[in-house]
Amino acid sequence: MKVCVVGMGYIGLPTSLMMASHGVDTVGVDYDASKIASLKAGHVTFEEEGLEELFHDAVKAGISFETGYPAADMYVISVPTPYDKDTKKIDASYVTAAVKSVLKVCPRGAILSIESTISPGTIDRFVRPAVEEEGFVIGRDVHLAHTPERIIPGNMVYELLHNSRTIGVDEPAVGEQVKEVYASFCQGSMVITDIRTAEMTKVVENTYRDINIAFANELAKICREDDMDVYEIIRIANMHPRVNILQPGPGVGGHCISVDPWFLVGDYPELSKLIHTARLTNDGMPDFVLQRMAEIMKENGITDMSRVGMYGLTYKENVDDVRESPTLQLLERPQSEGLKIYDPWVKRDLVAHQYHDLDAFLGDVDMVVVMVGHSQLKEAFEKLAGKVVLDTRNICPAGDKVYKL
Repeated sequence: MKVCVVGMGYIGLPTSLMMASHGVDTVGVDYDASKIASLKAGHVTFEEEGLEELFHDAVKAGISFETGYPAADMYVISVPTPYDKDTKKIDASYVTAAVKSVLKVCPRGAILSIESTISPGTIDRFVRPAVEEEGFVIGRDVHLAHTPERIIPGNMVYELLHNSRTIGVDEPAVGEQVKEVYASFCQGSMVITDIRTAEMTKVVENTYRDINIAFANELAKICREDDMDVYEIIRIANMHPRVNILQPGPGVGGHCISVDPWFLVGDYPELSKLIHTARLTNDGMPDFVLQRMAEIMKENGITDMSRVGMYGLTYKENVDDVRESPTLQLLERPQSEGLKIYDPWVKRDLVAHQYHDLDAFLGDVDMVVVMVGHSQLKEAFEKLAGKVVLDTRNICPAGDKVYKL
């Protein structure tokens, strides 16, 4: 079976490489000509542990990269699915545009599998009508599937191999065909179900985590109010066999946990009160960080915001992914004017007052706000000596001038 993966981003690229390196005839497609040129020249387009090795294995196995859509037996569509920040509803335009492009070239009987995370009912509301508008009969001319990704930046290669997969289809026989493709590399269990169940399952997984994080963040605020150690409280509570509280932090980023719950809020506004409150709690954490910064600055006689630096621009440690990062959210606030920024994983100039050298960054600030727990910092805590530190990730050793959330 020939597979075309549409979208060479954080999900599509590693998925296409994994398929190709395990014997699947694979083509990677993206409308961004510069991205395809880079891949053809032998360069991966983002940093990820194990991705370079996987890329070279896939190239040896014969993967190709194109801007045009080839004829294929199966199309894995992995394009962005943003949401409207006002209505909280999904913007399915990228998915439907990709589907329409595929329909121009796909042979009869091809499988169109949406890998992008989508809100429950997206395929019924947007994909099926898009297919039918082009004159195709679903179940005869083309077959639909939903195979939501379940991987996280920083551990993509391992999770592609080991995480279980959900395959949503209209017809069980089509599900078996899709399963056969993923079984070429996936060592986890694979469940075949209907499409709407697959859509809902993925959103529920990320919403569950968002709510758990919101609980931890709310605990941090409560404990701060009465000067209690939230980390010690969580540590002890988690000794209970049925308790597993996550860690508080400066906010929630990435393109899954910070986005997917909004799909449910947008589609079911009267039924998602808890989910909505959790989202507001997590989205409000950058404001809480700014509040803590102001308190700590006042306590230490720091009056100039330009003498304060934010360590970390990505949404999590040891990746170069900045999508929806808490630091970027914080920098949108007017109180952040003048802050200096440094992140060892972000090589390009992305924001004002951004540094690309740790020592130069530290030399120009009196206070450091640790927003991301990169390994670089964990291996060089001594460089923070003499600085006032707000550690939002609870990774720094205790000290007279080390503050927590």
